[in-house]
Amino acid sequence: MNKNDTNLDLSGWVTLTNESGATYENAILTLMAGDVRRVQEDMQAKFRLDRAVMAGAEPQFEEKSFFEYHMYTMERPTTINENETKQLSLLNASNVPVKKELIYDGRQEWWRMWWYPGRTGDPGGGYDTSDNHKVNVVLELKNSKENRMGMPLPKGKIRVYKLDDDGNQQFIGEDLIDHTPKDEKIRLYIGDAFDVVGDYRRTDYRKIGDKMIEESFEVKIRNHKDTPVEVKVIDHVWSDWKVTKSSHKFEKKDAHTIEFPITVPKDSETIVTYTIRTQW
Repeated sequence: MNKNDTNLDLSGWVTLTNESGATYENAILTLMAGDVRRVQEDMQAKFRLDRAVMAGAEPQFEEKSFFEYHMYTMERPTTINENETKQLSLLNASNVPVKKELIYDGRQEWWRMWWYPGRTGDPGGGYDTSDNHKVNVVLELKNSKENRMGMPLPKGKIRVYKLDDDGNQQFIGEDLIDHTPKDEKIRLYIGDAFDVVGDYRRTDYRKIGDKMIEESFEVKIRNHKDTPVEVKVIDHVWSDWKVTKSSHKFEKKDAHTIEFPITVPKDSETIVTYTIRTQW
């Protein structure tokens, strides 16, 4: 990634390990990417998208569609010795636009488990106070020709590095991607923010009918950086719901998710409050 977290260079590699007990001289290698169903032990080739010292090397594979999958064939034969591991260049893309997002999802454990997380673990901790304070860091890019990509990407691991002030590449996170066609988005969850933290708690609960409740929530986002940050505050809703009060504008992402895009000033705190009425 570049200094401003707005663009990146991508190098894709296939890591090939020969443990077959034989050496293959001048072999033609073809790799199949896709969800190929096997009823016996899955021996499908594994792809790895990774950074290597040979950054900028010319891709060694030709890609084309095949049945409902994608096939990558080496353009020239290669010798693969017994017990040898090779890295073969699959793709290169330079100056790809990327968007960095900070996301706070304080109630995600409640949504997964369908109940509130309970005590925070501290003596006297509030029952409705979430102990999830992590603000997730997500990178999003589009696999399109306009972004100097557009090649179907096989399933694998993406490791992300960034140049420091001394010109050294520093590892900042990694994620796995699924098989990704052209023109589809890639979202990478690469870690959690250090200087941006969140608090989530339910401040009020009322039963206003046999099958209707009203809950109030408070989310605090604290920014300890010397620059302002944009954070997306996420909450999860269920059944027939309605936001009756809100301190900030929100967006309905789908039937069960709402999102508050907020700006947190430098070395400061922003508080989001809202009330949700739910009936079933």
